[in-house]
Amino acid sequence: MPDLLLDPVTLGDLLRVASADDYDRWHEQIRRTGGCADPIHLTGWTLAKDKTTGETLHHYSTESEPGGRLRVACGNRRASRCPSCAWTYAGDTYHLIRAGLAGDDRRDIPATVRDHPRVFATLTAPSFGPVHNRPDRGVCRCGTRHTPDDPALGTALDPGTYDYAGAVLFNNHAGQLWQRFTNRLRREIAARAGITQRELKEAARVSYGKVAEFQKRGALHFHAVIRIDGPDGPDTPPPAWATVQLLDDAIHAAAAHSYTSVSVPASHDQPARTFRWGKQLDVRPVKAFGDGSDITEQAVASYVAKYATKAAENTGTLDRRIGELSELDRHQVPDHTRRLIEACKTLDPLYPDRRIWAWAHMLGFRGHFSSKSRRYSTTLGELRQARADFRAAQEREALGLDDVEPDTVLVLADWQYAGHGHTPGESALAATIARDLQHNRETAREALRDQFSTEGTTA
Repeated sequence: MPDLLLDPVTLGDLLRVASADDYDRWHEQIRRTGGCADPIHLTGWTLAKDKTTGETLHHYSTESEPGGRLRVACGNRRASRCPSCAWTYAGDTYHLIRAGLAGDDRRDIPATVRDHPRVFATLTAPSFGPVHNRPDRGVCRCGTRHTPDDPALGTALDPGTYDYAGAVLFNNHAGQLWQRFTNRLRREIAARAGITQRELKEAARVSYGKVAEFQKRGALHFHAVIRIDGPDGPDTPPPAWATVQLLDDAIHAAAAHSYTSVSVPASHDQPARTFRWGKQLDVRPVKAFGDGSDITEQAVASYVAKYATKAAENTGTLDRRIGELSELDRHQVPDHTRRLIEACKTLDPLYPDRRIWAWAHMLGFRGHFSSKSRRYSTTLGELRQARADFRAAQEREALGLDDVEPDTVLVLADWQYAGHGHTPGESALAATIARDLQHNRETAREALRDQFSTEGTTA
């Protein structure tokens, strides 16, 4: 049962659901979604027939399901909207990033990719004014020693002089700035190798996987795994001149170069601006195994996966589009974040092609939170398809159709959208199912880790 104290309405609805004759089937549906917080409801049927004989091999209809509906996972990546589906998305992102670091034979990425130069780089936003922080000396400029969970962290020391418009415009153009950085990086690598850009294409390929993260001050920065491969990608060795040090130098040069900038024209009372990356640039080699000073493949993949399911919620903004500023009062949005959102409203008519107000809930950012170059590793689509194929094979086996050739089966189907979500009681029960599933996964993972640890000690 849920850990939290339930209100009478939710408790009454929960008892109704749990005592229903079809509760076991409803529970099984929600369990198959992973405890999804906002499942999609479908009505319809599917029919499998033998193409040659016309024999019906299997027939399914939602008429016999609870409420006459089949519930499927929503697939939302945001942890604030659906922790269960976000957990799946984070797992896929972890495997995608790690495959580009350690290899994956199932997806034709050899383990030799570990020998390629690769680093974990963090590019930050510039300053838009001093904010409350926790410097190494422990005392903020305001004279306070802030605790790690102090809500003042990241907020402006002087809201009257903080450049909220600049912060929003930077977020809005961050995707373009990243693109200019990657273009310049290839030039810098070629220059350090003593070859032309055309020769670079014939000798090496630069690949990356990145994720965006909002700092508490509401400004974006990017974490990226950057790797040098041979000309045909991860399955070809990089040239001898490609080293981690060369890649490190090229990244620093590309980030600081004048080309790596985005100019925003003046408009009304807004001055012309030129955005560049912040002075804080962190580049670290990625090691297969930790040596106490460098970060490991697993740590990098876990870090990227963590932020792939988050947006700007840690700043106190909403996790959906904002209709009116009055919504900020109802949701008690913090003052610093409110000022950023209000800046989106003010800037929107000044830069109509940027759609800043449409992305006010993201503090102006309109790009992809997680992205990669084409040859970095596998794709999220391939990972999802592999999972779908596995479940389809399980289903065929359960129906006794695993020995039937798929090419000999004709499948007819008709599906209709019938809504989404849970009733209050269903929502509480689904949260419990999701927690139980997560606990079981964590327990299994710990057991597997202990097994490997024991085998290593025995060896």
